[in-house]
Amino acid sequence: MMTFRRFFLSCGLLVLAGMGSVQAGSDCPAAQALTSAHFLGPWSISLAATPGQKPERSLLTLQPHPLYSDSLKGELQRGAQTLQVVADWEDEMLTFEESEDGERISATWQARLIQGQCAAALEGLRFTGSEPDASAQRFRMRSMRPH
Repeated sequence: MMTFRRFFLSCGLLVLAGMGSVQAGSDCPAAQALTSAHFLGPWSISLAATPGQKPERSLLTLQPHPLYSDSLKGELQRGAQTLQVVADWEDEMLTFEESEDGERISATWQARLIQGQCAAALEGLRFTGSEPDASAQRFRMRSMRPH
């Protein structure tokens, strides 16, 4: 015979198991529930140091893309250089491409959410070829919006 305590405990576990749009233990949305709109605004990026260099800090600002409703557009400030960026959130990955001239891709950035950070922090790789290789650089990005 099941006690009331076991009954309520098993009901609670079923409720938790069914919470697909919220990460366990928090009010954070799950990656599957996010849209491009979650990534609007300013982001601080820290590019991992290469041997003999200090870590590089950049500022990425994203806004809605004027032509594509599910995409983002913005600017990346890397030192004195301002690069154009287009970005998409697909398959639980934020991918953005930087361009020095607005026509050709100079680098691709791919980032995944850092668990437990409520979509306010991501980490990934920046690479200049068609896919990551040994020269790819690790980076972390953190939202600068108030949460």
